[in-house]
Amino acid sequence: MSERKSQLDALAVFSIVGCCFLWGLNQVAAKAALPEVPPLWQAAWRSAGGALLVYAWTRWRGIALFEPDGSWRGGLLAGGLFAAEFVCIFLGLQYTTASRMVVFIYTSPFFVALGMPFISRSERLSGLQMIGLAVAFAGVASAFIEGFTHPDAGARQWVGDALGLAAGALWGATTLAIRGTALSHASAEKTLLYQLAISAVLLLVLAAASGTPMPLRLSPIAWSSMLFQIVVVTAISYVVWFGLIRTYPATKLAVFTLLTPVFGLMLGALLLAEQLTLRLLLALLAVALGIVLVNRR
Repeated sequence: MSERKSQLDALAVFSIVGCCFLWGLNQVAAKAALPEVPPLWQAAWRSAGGALLVYAWTRWRGIALFEPDGSWRGGLLAGGLFAAEFVCIFLGLQYTTASRMVVFIYTSPFFVALGMPFISRSERLSGLQMIGLAVAFAGVASAFIEGFTHPDAGARQWVGDALGLAAGALWGATTLAIRGTALSHASAEKTLLYQLAISAVLLLVLAAASGTPMPLRLSPIAWSSMLFQIVVVTAISYVVWFGLIRTYPATKLAVFTLLTPVFGLMLGALLLAEQLTLRLLLALLAVALGIVLVNRR
């Protein structure tokens, strides 16, 4: 996928929806491993393992990684933003509920939509498309409204909320950094490897500095969870995602990411026996409507 396209085609839609499904399932997998693998160690292992796999893939395919293409500045920026996003998420979860955190993380499409016109004037959203983005996000927010009425967090909940909003902004900033720097001309594998390698180093240092011991023995469920996060989510779905960003309009792709928390709730109900409510079904309809409005020609 090297030629820029102005509209999403069937391949792009199928790929991004598949990625969103995997990212939603990733939340279930991470939750299953959380009793045995602390959050920062999970993030560090995922980045480090994913970096090794992506590097092995590039060597096998003969993909050039170290040619002087001027992408190192954008790579350092994207890697730092990637690491900071996960730091905000995991630290924020100490103060706010998971449902509130997910809502704030998925403000990312708003930051992409606001920032992309400064990078690519052709991707400026119309008024109707902005309405579609708001409708889709409102659908996602409504799916988590129960978490607002009965919050589990304490008096410092605002700290977690602020960190969640920062994580959403950092995710959006990462997308903008990829499109607005020389990374937009680099391979998807090189773009991903920048982020994984840099974030692995930063997250390993933070995990070690946190004082939480690294787990040495894991159950089969925890091993399965970590392998899924490293191989399927980090090493495969992220390569697809960055390839999509380089080829298709980032603003139109970003709105599809709002499906991820909806998929997460659906999979949580199926695999973890969590409640599937009418509000979630209405959210699915709202997200579908928002996607249609944003992707109008």
